[in-house]
Amino acid sequence: MRLLFVFMFLFSFSAAYSQVGYGFTMTNDIYHRYANPKDGLAYPASGSAILNIGGGPKVWFGGRNLSLSLEGQAVIGFLGLAVKDYKGLGTVSYPLMAKLNFNGLSALDKEGRMGWSVGGGIQYSKTELYGLDDDFEAKGVKRKLFKTYFAQMGYGFGISGFGVQGFARYGWNGDSKANTMAIGLQWDFNMRMLKKITSPESSL
Repeated sequence: MRLLFVFMFLFSFSAAYSQVGYGFTMTNDIYHRYANPKDGLAYPASGSAILNIGGGPKVWFGGRNLSLSLEGQAVIGFLGLAVKDYKGLGTVSYPLMAKLNFNGLSALDKEGRMGWSVGGGIQYSKTELYGLDDDFEAKGVKRKLFKTYFAQMGYGFGISGFGVQGFARYGWNGDSKANTMAIGLQWDFNMRMLKKITSPESSL
């Protein structure tokens, strides 16, 4: 993890001489599962396969074949629950990540191409978002934001600042034994590149 952050720092430094893009990202988790630190009182995990949406700001540094992106999201699963012992509804997470984006997913190229991405970061998650069941709360069960460190990979298509990719993410915390995972779709919008499509200067 430390090596990744060192590399990202060096890449960011060199990015001062490259293209810069800004915009936002949106996600739809086809499925995610968050497992709280074990407390011995209740089943720690909660999953959701319906109504999972997320979004947040994103910036890119680099060129047409390779870029570094930084993004932060808020992801909510409206119907997340633990099937094994129902305790309440809802999940929320806040993944903060840096990614290397290759070829079509660089978001800094006008040509339509396939591409892939790899990265990682830190995620804060919470289950039983809408309130913990009174019976479990009386037993001493608590649901707070917990931290995991994650790695993510994606593959998809991009053109002129727009990109869509399928992704898989897995996170863990060696101290608390908490873990998280998600698979889904992500849409990226580099507004600086998208504006050039309709800009009169872009045709010159």
